[in-house]
Amino acid sequence: MLPLVLYDAMFILSYKDIPFVTIWVEYSDIHIAMKSIGAKPIKRRDGSEVCTVPTYPEKPIFPNNSEPLIRAFDSAHLSLIFPGFKSLFLRTMEALGPASANFFIGVRSADVPLPWDENFDADWKLLEKAYNTAYEWYQMTDGKWIMGDTFSYADIIIGCWLLWHKRVLKEDEWARISSWNGGKWAQVLEDVEKECKLA
Repeated sequence: MLPLVLYDAMFILSYKDIPFVTIWVEYSDIHIAMKSIGAKPIKRRDGSEVCTVPTYPEKPIFPNNSEPLIRAFDSAHLSLIFPGFKSLFLRTMEALGPASANFFIGVRSADVPLPWDENFDADWKLLEKAYNTAYEWYQMTDGKWIMGDTFSYADIIIGCWLLWHKRVLKEDEWARISSWNGGKWAQVLEDVEKECKLA
């Protein structure tokens, strides 16, 4: 999904102290750009190819053999926030140039059917409900991270979604999310950015 494609590599590489350069390309050109630097494509279920990023074992993002649990967390979290995506997709499309906007609509309308009208009241209720549940998950830990005192990919997942919200929403809309649960989500994003040395 969108923010993981855009942000998780940036968060992870920075967290692992691996130097990198960010080059922004149109959505439709990502595969071409990745192939041009020698990235090996993998096959999707439909037979098409996609390029992924390499992995680095130093400073693990799945501590204590937690990858299966974090993958399950990722799926559960996505199912929570997904129903409120129409407005977020609309804002994303508005922020993109024409070529990327057209590509984005073509790809994402398979996940969230058009029209993406501005039915913000319904979307915001769903999104707030989702974040209330995620807040309860954080309250079950003894530390500031999903795994208590241990930073992991679960926190990067949350940080990526929040960064997407912050980047595409209007200022007052991001302020609204930031105010939920006593300012928890602005704090989580700030903490993840600091942990990954991006703040």
